[in-house]
Amino acid sequence: MTLMSPKQKKLPIGIQTFSEIRQNNYYYVDKSNLALSLVQNGKHYFLSRPRRFGKSLLLDTLKELFEGNEQLFRGLAVHEHWDWSVHYPVLHFSFGRKNYSQSQSLEESLHQQLTQLERDFGVERTFNDAGGRFADLLETISAKTQSPIVVLIDEYDKPILDALYYPEVARLNRDFLRGFYATIKDYDAHIKFSFLTGVSKFSKVSLFSGLNNLYDITLDPNYSTLCGYTDLDIDQIFAPELEGLDRQEIREWYNGYNWLGEGVYNPFDILQLFKRREFSNYWFETGTPTFLVNLLFQRQIPTLQLDNLLSSSTMLSSFDVEDIATEALLFQTGYLTIKNTRKAGSQTFYQLGYPNREVYQSLNESLLSTLTHDRSAQTRQTLRLYELLLVNDFQGLKQLFHSFFASIPYAWYTNNTIQQFEGFYASVFYSYFAALGLDVIVEDMTNLGRIDMTLKFNSQVYIFEFKVVEIVPEGHALQQLQDRSYADKYRSLGQPIYLIGVEFSKDSRNLVAFAVETA
Repeated sequence: MTLMSPKQKKLPIGIQTFSEIRQNNYYYVDKSNLALSLVQNGKHYFLSRPRRFGKSLLLDTLKELFEGNEQLFRGLAVHEHWDWSVHYPVLHFSFGRKNYSQSQSLEESLHQQLTQLERDFGVERTFNDAGGRFADLLETISAKTQSPIVVLIDEYDKPILDALYYPEVARLNRDFLRGFYATIKDYDAHIKFSFLTGVSKFSKVSLFSGLNNLYDITLDPNYSTLCGYTDLDIDQIFAPELEGLDRQEIREWYNGYNWLGEGVYNPFDILQLFKRREFSNYWFETGTPTFLVNLLFQRQIPTLQLDNLLSSSTMLSSFDVEDIATEALLFQTGYLTIKNTRKAGSQTFYQLGYPNREVYQSLNESLLSTLTHDRSAQTRQTLRLYELLLVNDFQGLKQLFHSFFASIPYAWYTNNTIQQFEGFYASVFYSYFAALGLDVIVEDMTNLGRIDMTLKFNSQVYIFEFKVVEIVPEGHALQQLQDRSYADKYRSLGQPIYLIGVEFSKDSRNLVAFAVETA
């Protein structure tokens, strides 16, 4: 049994109840100043954040704040600035409790929640449809309490996301929710404050056509840290937990999520790290992105491109059952984040990339699993790759990749151009190195052109050029590396440099050349 030091508190792993955290000596990162700002500066809000980022805890905090439970907020930023004599009724909905891939699941869940709220507030049921019951709750409770109502909706989009494999159910759930959420606008006079959270940001046309008064704070820099932990939070609040852990390594593994303001860490990862005292892909393991991985393969998105995708503000806001932009899906689910922003005329463009090592490594490992269909073989091959690199066994590397490509089903290669083949082959190399968490640079710029891929490992530099050839090895890949003096970019490091020309046959669909030269 591990004993806590006097300065340590309990880690709130899996706890989404504000009162439990505040009353039972758990660590708490104070977001109440941001909650106060929301109340003072607006009325109807929407926030999109990836799963396990603390959205449910945020809504529960707002619930306790509006209900006037002052004792829970003593010592927090909001305490001296809130009127604790006023208590607002709160209608709190959550769609996190069920799976909604069946057509009747959404209505069942919502009616169960409406029944419980009617019991809590002593309202007699007089309507059968969900929208009518919601409206009646707003009118009746407001009249009984002589107070406007607070409406909080957690995981507003889960009934749609759960059904993405079943488009007809997803459309039915979307249309049902559109009518339900429109009640918030129709009964605005009875509402003090409303807040909706979810993973995805469905377009206003598809889901919020009846709720166009929502203020979306997803990319508002003022609220970028509303969910997640900042560097200051880690260094101050969790200072007792840092002993024995490499602070820079914590940043590299779990920091890097950016919504146009200060970057944040994933809270779930941080709490798991402090409990288990070792680095691992904790967040990624809690939800296998099967739909996402399949979509990337269906759309033939090379993994080489994932760390440098370009998106517009319009694209990131466009998400619907019939129109799921790859960039929007990857960004909203937390697998990519904003790296840079650029204005061009009246349009804003975003460069998207991996937020941190966890996502970079784990997503590529997951993509490889989809190709191999054999996790045991993939594990052996990945370990073997590392061992071969350690001793620069280039013949072994050639044999390893040849064996891997030979195991890929023929169907993966159909309907591809030579350029697509090249991107596919290169992506396999990239994903293998990335799955090990190695330092890989793609489309590495020099004054004479772009290097396809650079690997920096074990104080050595490996520069790759990939070519697809029609029949036999042509030697063009290695020749290009030599002719363009790509190695010059890295000579100042004083490290061994290897030029590796890799050629693939379009006919045999495998390696036909793996030429290596020391630069």
